[in-house]
Amino acid sequence: MSQLDPDIQHLLRRAGFGVGTAEVDTFSRMSPSAAVTYLVDYEGRPDDVDARIGRPDHTQVSSRDLFSPDLNIDDARQRWLFRMIHTRRPLQEKMALFWHNHFATAYSKLNADSGALQATKMMAHTPGALRGPLGQIELFRQNALGNFRDLLVKVAQDAAMLIWLDGQSNTAARPQENFGREVMELFTIGVGRYTEPDVYAAARVFSGWNLQRSEANGNNDPNTFMAFRYSADNHDTSAKTFSFPIYSNGSRTIPERGASAGMQDGVDLITALATSPDTAARLARKFWNFFVSEVHEPEPQFVAAVAAVYIQNNTEIKPVVRFILGSPWFRDSSVRFARYSWPPEFVVRAIKEVGWQGLSLDEAKAPLANMGMQLFEPPNVGGWPVGAGWFSTATMLARSNFGSALVAGQKPQLAASLATDGQTASGLLTAMLDRISPAPLDPNPQQVLASYLLAGGPWSGSQDQLETRASGLARLLVGSAEYQLI
Repeated sequence: MSQLDPDIQHLLRRAGFGVGTAEVDTFSRMSPSAAVTYLVDYEGRPDDVDARIGRPDHTQVSSRDLFSPDLNIDDARQRWLFRMIHTRRPLQEKMALFWHNHFATAYSKLNADSGALQATKMMAHTPGALRGPLGQIELFRQNALGNFRDLLVKVAQDAAMLIWLDGQSNTAARPQENFGREVMELFTIGVGRYTEPDVYAAARVFSGWNLQRSEANGNNDPNTFMAFRYSADNHDTSAKTFSFPIYSNGSRTIPERGASAGMQDGVDLITALATSPDTAARLARKFWNFFVSEVHEPEPQFVAAVAAVYIQNNTEIKPVVRFILGSPWFRDSSVRFARYSWPPEFVVRAIKEVGWQGLSLDEAKAPLANMGMQLFEPPNVGGWPVGAGWFSTATMLARSNFGSALVAGQKPQLAASLATDGQTASGLLTAMLDRISPAPLDPNPQQVLASYLLAGGPWSGSQDQLETRASGLARLLVGSAEYQLI
């Protein structure tokens, strides 16, 4: 993408899913700061991507029956990949992916509890499709850059989370500790910032934050739904004391309240956790790893600066992300290609750069699982082991095989789009390195690629030669170690 400023290419890999040839014109006349504004202030652009499913100039989807992404988890996975590829709001989808890992919730447990249809609704239901609340991923999407404290309240009341962490069985008589522990350990302040008595106190705080099923015709009825219900009879009304401040006056005790007002206990605890300096610093470190670098340790100055923006803006995420994307840490050339791509990032970027003519996103389902990240199915509440943890012999083979299959389906389109540049072997290599964006290659690998193009004899630029060598070159690049970095 030689038409694009390298800073913008870096921005689009981190705050989006790379840039396809069709998107170059959108960003070619922007400055890096204008591109940040474009990505962050996405509300002004239509969220019309779902309405484009089925268009012949987009990727395709496949289903055994009628495509039903609100009711069928395989269809929901395809829809999310479709959104990542074709959205006009790439940062919104990128942040939904971030929150999916931060608040990791697995479809399989919901399925075991409530059946496949209800489990899919709890994870993927979109506005207006059916009766019932938003699915968890849509919750993340709509609150992608919103207020973290408000998102945390919504997550605590989310049906998928209530089943995942057993909140539906949390009562005064039998406090359930799972959510109380994870809201501190994983979602906010982190390990070492709370005590075991805090876990028990938090369980009592959320007692009565339960789940109800709508009155319908059973779990196989699309109009049945699961929703949060505060059960006053199940709430522990006694005072709860913590090892850290809950209120601005320094008090560490949530006071005794009547059952009807007891839901405020959970709101008070969530507010204290969300506004804690420990949470601010922990989110700053996670954002460093997600947006800036997994190769370099988070710089203390970055953590302090980002945490300050978070606190000063009352836990709003948009100012935080805007600050990060415009910061000198993010713009430092040493952090380009200093993060390992997550499997969906790899798949979506490859599709956008190579092409998607005739591609069904159902073909990416098994490869993504083999790469270690099946959407809606984190291995545990801690999420996926990101960073170098994505890579093993098996997962790299899965990436290489996906790249090969993708490129094989795009041979004529690749040859046609590169015909002008492909009049010479060096022109083809330059154009392909511009289109498919691995980390900068050392001279030796680049020479190996040049030798590959000429291995069949003198270069003529014929259609047959272009189809064979352009696709082969694309396959080598997508499967390279350098392409696994963003």
